[in-house]
Amino acid sequence: MDNGRDSQHSSFREKLIEHLLVGELLKRSWQRGDCAIETSRPEVDRAGYDLIAECNRHVRHIQLKASFRGAKTATQKVHLSLAEKPSGCVVWVYFDPDSLELGPFLYFGDAPGKRLPDIESFKIAKYTKGNAQGVKAERPNQRVINKGKFKRIDSIEGLWDQLFGHS
Repeated sequence: MDNGRDSQHSSFREKLIEHLLVGELLKRSWQRGDCAIETSRPEVDRAGYDLIAECNRHVRHIQLKASFRGAKTATQKVHLSLAEKPSGCVVWVYFDPDSLELGPFLYFGDAPGKRLPDIESFKIAKYTKGNAQGVKAERPNQRVINKGKFKRIDSIEGLWDQLFGHS
């Protein structure tokens, strides 16, 4: 893995992982024979989600997170606005840093058609950089979710079922 490339081009990598995931979901829809999934992206990042996916009458507002396999990341920050969306959820995608193969996936949310579990009482997130005095201000609209709260899903088929149900 090229750490210099990863840190210098993190937004590129983030978009790449997003496109790969959308491609895998489209491929899964094709393999199922229904070709029924629709996806879109918000124009602005303001409401806590990166992707909207609809299938089987379920609309999912998905916040995407990504980590390379072996990363030590133990938490993710989630925007409170995600809880206002029907079937809001967080999909944490692990990927191979060399081949970019996706999986496993970590999932935080509920069943299709149900809202995000209550996160209001979770720890309030802080900015990663401090002010001139070194104080890291709180981010009142974001909460920290521990990795242990996520459900592990080992395959794209399992992620599909979690997002849209069996059919």
